[in-house]
Amino acid sequence: MEYLTKDVKYNIDKIDTLIGVNISFDIGRRELVILDKQIYLYYLSSLIDSQALTLIITNLLKLNDEPNKNDDYFELIVNNIAYENIKYQTNLQNICEDILNGLVVVIVEGEERAISVELRKYPTRSISEPDMEKVIRGPHDGFTENLSVNIALLRRRIKDIRLRNIIYPVGTKFKTNCCISYLEGVCDPSLIRMVCDRLKQINTLHLILTDKALEEMLLKQKFNPYPLVRYTERADTVAVHLYQGMIAIFVDTSPSVILAPATLFDHLQHFEEYRQTPLAGTYLRFLRFGGVLLSVFLTPLYFLLSLYPNYIPSFLSFLFENPNLNLPIFWQLILAEIGVEFLRMASIHTPNALSTAMSLIAGILIGDIAIRLGFFNESVVLLVALAAIGTYITPSYELGLANKITKLFFLCLIYIGGFWGFVIGVVAWFIYLCSLKSFNKPYLSPLVPFNFSKILKVLIRFPYTNNKKR
Repeated sequence: MEYLTKDVKYNIDKIDTLIGVNISFDIGRRELVILDKQIYLYYLSSLIDSQALTLIITNLLKLNDEPNKNDDYFELIVNNIAYENIKYQTNLQNICEDILNGLVVVIVEGEERAISVELRKYPTRSISEPDMEKVIRGPHDGFTENLSVNIALLRRRIKDIRLRNIIYPVGTKFKTNCCISYLEGVCDPSLIRMVCDRLKQINTLHLILTDKALEEMLLKQKFNPYPLVRYTERADTVAVHLYQGMIAIFVDTSPSVILAPATLFDHLQHFEEYRQTPLAGTYLRFLRFGGVLLSVFLTPLYFLLSLYPNYIPSFLSFLFENPNLNLPIFWQLILAEIGVEFLRMASIHTPNALSTAMSLIAGILIGDIAIRLGFFNESVVLLVALAAIGTYITPSYELGLANKITKLFFLCLIYIGGFWGFVIGVVAWFIYLCSLKSFNKPYLSPLVPFNFSKILKVLIRFPYTNNKKR
C-alpha cells in the first residue's frame, strides 16, 4: 500500500499516473493557490454536481481576500468546504477509488491526508412503472438504477424507526455499493448475520453484472434452475416483505431488489391480488396457480396420453386425431416449445416498430404453414400456446424459466420410460424441491414442513384486519 506524503508534487504525479488524468477526458484536476499553498481538486466531470463544485472553489478562493491567521491550515480548508458529508483518506488506492466513484478529492500541500467530499450527481432515468410488475390499481412508481433514489422510495413507504439500511462495498478491483435493508426486531438476527457474513466473504474483482452475480455468490446454487431469492422492482413489494421478516438487498446500478429468503410460494404472489376484494383476489390467485401448473404439466400429460390411447377419455379424443403427420408427437412438442422460446427471444430484441410485423410473420405465417405441411397437429400448437400463456402468468420470470426446463425434463423421461418415467420424474422433482433451502428456509415451506394455517394464507386472500403486531 502506498500513502500520501508531505511532498505534494509526488502525490499529484502518483495520482495522475494511477487514474490517467492526461488520458481520460472526463477526469478533471483543478489547481488552486490558497494562502500561498497549493491545493488540487480531483473529480469526474460526468458524475459530480458542477454547481456544488463551483461553490466550493469560490469559497476557497475567498480565503485569499481575507487572510486568516489560524495556524491550522488544514482545518481552515475543511471548514470552508460547506458540505456535511466529508471523510479523510491517506491511502492512494482509496483516494483513486473515491475519485472514480464520483467524489471530489482535495489534496493539500504539506498534508498527508486528503479530503473526500460527497458531490455525486448520477445520470438517472425518471421513475416509471416496472414492465414486469404492472398493476391496474395502486402506485406506478418503480426502482431505478440509482441506489439513493431507491432507498428514498423505500423510506417514503416505511417511516419506521426500526428500518436499517447498511452499506457493504463489494469488489476487490473496484467496489459496488450493496445495501442491506431490514426491520430490526422483525427480521431474524441469525438471518442478518448470515447474509452479512456471506457478503464479507465475497472475493470478486467487480460486480458489473450486479444483482445476478451477487445472488450466485451469496447462494452458490451452481446449476440449480429454481430461484432461491425473489426479484422485484416495486417499492411497495419490498416494504411488505420487510414486515414479513425478509431482507432486501439493493445493488447500485440495478433497478431490481433481491428479497430473501424466498420460498416457491413467494414467487407466486402478485401485488394485484391485494388491490382487489378478498374474493376477487382469491379468484386471481387460483387462476395464477392453475396457469403455473398448466405451464409445467399440460404438454407432458398430453404426450403421456398419446402413448396410451386406451386411457384417453372420450371427450378428449378429438385432440389426438393426427392424420398425415410427418413428425411423432414427441418431436412436435419439442420443436414447438423451442419455437416459442425463439419467438420470446426475438420479441425482446425486436425494435418496437417491427414487433407487430414479427408477430404476424411468426404467429400466422409460420404456424399456419407448419400445420398445412403436416409438421404439427393443431392440438399440439394449441396446447403449447396455452402452456406458454401459463408461463407468462407466472409472476416470477426466473420461476417461469425453471418450469420450462422442468417441462422438457418430463417430456424426455416420458419418451424414455413412458408412464413410469413420468412417475419417477415427478417424484424426483418433488424430492429435489424439498431438498432446496433459501438461507436455511425450506423452499416448499409451508407445504414441507406442513403448516395448515399458513397454507390457507397461501391459497386464500384473507380480508385485511387490524394488526398491532410488528
